[in-house]
Amino acid sequence: MDPLRLVLALCACLWPTGARGSEWDCCEGDLLLLLDSSGSIHSYEFSQLLRFLSELLEPFLLGRGRVRTALVQVGTEPSLEFGLDSHHTQSSLQEALWSTRQLHGDTNTEQALRLVQRLLQNGAPPEAPPRVLLWLTDGVEPGAVDGPMAALRRMGVSVLAVSTGQGNYQLLRRVVTPPIQTHLYFVDFDDISIITEDLREAIIELIRAERLQVRELGSTCAVLHWRPFLSADLGAFSLHYELDPSAGFGSGSKLTLPGTSSWARLSGLRPDRTYTAWLVPENSAPYRRPLSVSFRTLPARFGPETVAVSELVPDGLRVSWSPVQPEQVQQYRVEFGEIPIGPLQTVALPSNQSSALLTKLRPHAEYLITVTALHSSGQQRAMSVRACTPEDTPPV
Repeated sequence: MDPLRLVLALCACLWPTGARGSEWDCCEGDLLLLLDSSGSIHSYEFSQLLRFLSELLEPFLLGRGRVRTALVQVGTEPSLEFGLDSHHTQSSLQEALWSTRQLHGDTNTEQALRLVQRLLQNGAPPEAPPRVLLWLTDGVEPGAVDGPMAALRRMGVSVLAVSTGQGNYQLLRRVVTPPIQTHLYFVDFDDISIITEDLREAIIELIRAERLQVRELGSTCAVLHWRPFLSADLGAFSLHYELDPSAGFGSGSKLTLPGTSSWARLSGLRPDRTYTAWLVPENSAPYRRPLSVSFRTLPARFGPETVAVSELVPDGLRVSWSPVQPEQVQQYRVEFGEIPIGPLQTVALPSNQSSALLTKLRPHAEYLITVTALHSSGQQRAMSVRACTPEDTPPV
């Protein structure tokens, strides 16, 4: 192994396994890296690009529901270095970046963009998160990229570009997504690190997750959370919630909240009803659309109210519960283990079942049995009972 690759491999091994702070959990989206790996890039310059990408991506939390990233190299025959679902930890991503080999050859950017299109078409989830293409190039003979770039923008992809040479400014200006001042950069290889923070902030603005979520749910209350996206000087929120979603967010109850808030508790709701909530900035900023979420409150009562044990045999027993609520309960879970330190066993049962036969138990032993009802909302209610198996009496 040559000295440069040895140093890069050691850096990958020593890289921290996680992101530096939970504040980076604010991002969710797909980040596609289009890296010029042609012969017009010298080996030293290529290593500088890899170092730049390593520092740029290091804070992000990776994986589905967070940030997915893919790397396509531009050469005579473009190559997919790794796909969107290849890396779920920073250590894995960093090792892959530092292990990337330069392709050399011609700058076939057009074919590389076709590869990016196929990657997005095959890997897009039903509700695609924001998608960003970051193009790193020296600007030397990029080819006919206007058409493929326009096709990507029609797919909802935001295009950012970094040129490290005397690139065609008019071409790059045409293909990047506005605003140009934060999405297009010209910089020398040796000075590329000075744009790391600005470029990262531009990416974060595109993939920042602004979802309204239900974190806690009861029969008459709900706690909603969202990521703050206003500051104190930008006014306030209005939080609307309504039983009938078709009525719109101006027809129901309303709370007014400060711009820096990130959660709210709704009380006085009706049990077992579907609500829709909208979070609307009062300043009506055109670039901030209302956030919405629908949820169903829990029934006034659900889950087991009585649990009983019967059919005692030396190696087993039957546990039963009531009432059975298939319309409210998604699944029952029976957990049992010998007191005080026996291994815990679990049996999952459908919502229309009211008993379970537990077998292969130890004779003359006491067991703790817990029956848990799982509601479709994710809420759970449980009830426990103790029971002893009979002695294993030898036949006379």
